[in-house]
Amino acid sequence: MLDIAIIGAGPGGLATALRLEQKGFRPKIYEAVPDLQPLGVGVDIKVYGTKELTEMGLLERFQEISVEATESIFYTGHGQEIFGEKCGKHIGYDHEQRFVHRGTLQFLLREAVIERLGPDAIVYGARLQTFEQDETGVTLHFAEAEGVPQTVRADVMLGIDGIHSAVRKQLLPASTRTHYSGIAMYRGVTVMPAYRDGGTILHIGDPIRQGSLIVYPIRNDVDGQGNVLVNWVCEQRGKPKGVEDWSVRVSPDEIAHVFDDVKLDFLDVGKMIREAREIYIYPLIDNDPLEQWSFGRVSLVGDAAHAMYPRGGNGVCQALVDARVISEKLHEIDDPVAALQAYQDARLEGVNRLVIANRGEGPEVIRRLVEEKSGGQPFDDIDTVIPRAEVEALFMEYHRMAGMKRPDDAQKAAFKAVFTEETMKKTAFAEDIR
Repeated sequence: MLDIAIIGAGPGGLATALRLEQKGFRPKIYEAVPDLQPLGVGVDIKVYGTKELTEMGLLERFQEISVEATESIFYTGHGQEIFGEKCGKHIGYDHEQRFVHRGTLQFLLREAVIERLGPDAIVYGARLQTFEQDETGVTLHFAEAEGVPQTVRADVMLGIDGIHSAVRKQLLPASTRTHYSGIAMYRGVTVMPAYRDGGTILHIGDPIRQGSLIVYPIRNDVDGQGNVLVNWVCEQRGKPKGVEDWSVRVSPDEIAHVFDDVKLDFLDVGKMIREAREIYIYPLIDNDPLEQWSFGRVSLVGDAAHAMYPRGGNGVCQALVDARVISEKLHEIDDPVAALQAYQDARLEGVNRLVIANRGEGPEVIRRLVEEKSGGQPFDDIDTVIPRAEVEALFMEYHRMAGMKRPDDAQKAAFKAVFTEETMKKTAFAEDIR
């Protein structure tokens, strides 16, 4: 049996350990921090992500800590509805789409790892310094710390250590996170009464005048009084590049006023921002897509391999898919070098396309199209601004490209016919339709 070392105990590393355990392996996780903290804010787990968690045997526990998504609705900066679609099983998928706090999901995965692989499966405070490999294995060197071996020998090493990956830095020292979008993300959580049916994700504002605001619940009855924990993310353009650190807190006064013109009969957007429990600012940065993830007996997985803008809910979900595929390849192919290459061959091209697509607007492009076509003014009928068939086609294509073809999808040719040439030019994933 292969001795597999995993660098990083984030959701991707923990999920990979669980998938490897299902295939009969006993991996060991080495985590740099001495104690995990439930960091981060909300994540949107798409249907294919829920499928992966279900196959890990964690669906019921995941349902307990998350909120089921029922519908996704897009609004203009004035609060007028542009388009809405059902989510998950409500639109006909086999699995649910769910919203959850990233830290809560991480702790769920950690509990499962300890249950299935034992309390010694994770070594904390193990900061990887260097590694080298030869024909028979990989030698890992860790910084001196209590309870941490300074040298470890493994058959395979998987770098699942996030956007600032130490493994990637040694493999690809020229790979740096320099692709700054010019967009700052304000991320916050607010304890408040549930809105609409309690499972709606809102896409509000226009990217030209206000910026973009995404809102969704991530925990029900968070205070024992029926209130929910709501996650919201606001993108603002033209901001200087800040520190890439999730702990930089700011005042709601920086952005709350931007959405005071939004009029929704079920939510006071400005109040939600002003009453946030905490607000963090983060620059929207990613890596250029990598041409190689696997290097002999070492491979990159998750954000270490394909960090992408946190749009469309694909970052964590793609890491969950990586976990399954790399585990399958290591189980099916005796030669670990060939297995890691097969994992790369199966995943790299498609995921890199998604990285590039996320630099565009994805389905959020619909709000910019409406803003441009309407001149930023309120309208009487959305169909006079942009035909619904064209909007449906746009959303169908994004679902398809993200690997979750909608149950009511039709042939590509049928959708291509309804796109105007103008929309084709402005849509980030138009080349996939052409």
